[in-house]
Amino acid sequence: MLTRLAIRNFKSWRDTGEMPLAPITALFGTNSSGKTSLLQMLLMLKQTADSSDRTQVLNLGDDRSHVELGTFQEMVYGHDLTSPLQWEMGWSLPAPLKVEDPGKHKGLLFSGADLGFSASVVWQGAGEGLVRAVVNRVAYRFAGSEFGMQHVSEHKPEYDLIKPEGGFEFVRSRGRPWKLPPPAKCYGFPDQVRAYYQNAGFLSDLELQFEEFFGRLFYLGPLRDYPKRQYSWSGAQPADMGRRGERVVDALLASREAGVLYSLGRGHKRQTLEERVAHWLKELGLIDSFEVRPISPGGKLFQVWVRRHARAAEVLITDVGFGVSQILPVIALCYYAPEGATLLLEQPEIHLHPAVQAGLADVFMDAVKTRGVQIIVESHSEHLLRRLQRRMAEEVLPAEDAALYFCSTDRGESKMTPLRLDMFGTIGNWPEGFFGDEFAEIAETQKAIIKRKQQGAAWIAQ
Repeated sequence: MLTRLAIRNFKSWRDTGEMPLAPITALFGTNSSGKTSLLQMLLMLKQTADSSDRTQVLNLGDDRSHVELGTFQEMVYGHDLTSPLQWEMGWSLPAPLKVEDPGKHKGLLFSGADLGFSASVVWQGAGEGLVRAVVNRVAYRFAGSEFGMQHVSEHKPEYDLIKPEGGFEFVRSRGRPWKLPPPAKCYGFPDQVRAYYQNAGFLSDLELQFEEFFGRLFYLGPLRDYPKRQYSWSGAQPADMGRRGERVVDALLASREAGVLYSLGRGHKRQTLEERVAHWLKELGLIDSFEVRPISPGGKLFQVWVRRHARAAEVLITDVGFGVSQILPVIALCYYAPEGATLLLEQPEIHLHPAVQAGLADVFMDAVKTRGVQIIVESHSEHLLRRLQRRMAEEVLPAEDAALYFCSTDRGESKMTPLRLDMFGTIGNWPEGFFGDEFAEIAETQKAIIKRKQQGAAWIAQ
């Protein structure tokens, strides 16, 4: 689980400050306030980790990527190429990482269940007409020590290892003390590290943990595909729902084929992914039943059949409200993703009735509880927030399991306000104009009513 994040000089963010995260982290705020940019930073790192090009410092994406950020100058705050892009993050590991001492049989050098990472990337001239992004510094924080690389030459791509704390020292292999080449991408150590130092092999474990974290990070965008009258499935098992939810039926069928059953806790019968999705669609009041069926036995074409009410006839998903198809990949991803995954959900409430928006909070809480996933959601939904507050007051959602933020802008610069919630779900620092001014709307409506009544009375008097 991602436990903290800090970003500097990224898009509209000069500095987010230290941002603690929780199992449910929600970002609210006005339009163009930088909420989506926070997700985009994580998506950029994910596609960088997924890239096969180890020389590319940051993968800014294209039209096939999770996110497309254009050029480095377009991405950096204020388009100022003299400002370094910097970020820090920390996450808890699925299992404790143990680093053995190569000099001792069964001896441990380090052990820990949490990992931190920080990096600084600058834009640098590299000769006649050539410019590029360069890693200035990269470091992992593990077991009380820092392990990383620092750029040491202004005009050459030469690096040194950062001297760790706590008494540990890297031991140079015999031979000429060459400087190190640049890091691999923005987070990896070059192969020469293992060749130049006798006891640096464990650094590969740190960068592997970075890649594994982003391999467990999944994204679902706000604009999801329209439902279809039929779906083709070739037997593939997708990693996620796709950024538009286009692979949701594939995921449902792959889960069915694999015979996966999901635990709902002690004393509850395990369910298939379809059963879990059907449960929530019914619980949210959208439909009564849900099933994916082949058009013909053994064929590759499938249809999604639903029933609005218990006594209603079955119809295709295309023949019910649009909201069903929009929430379907949201619910499916919450349970299809591996245990302990981090999910980035952008405006999952789009096209949903207010009551269903509120119910989404219950879906998220159940997924966190039964699957151990972390959900980071960017939303405009007051109803979702109100349900989270209610569940805190009811002691269903511990206050420490939720981190809520309000994003705003000041002269083009994004600002972040952590919302202070007490054990009763009350927000102690409610921002002005958070979800509009409800009382002002009511007051103005009453004024208009009184004015019209006065006009009516004056007309009758005439």
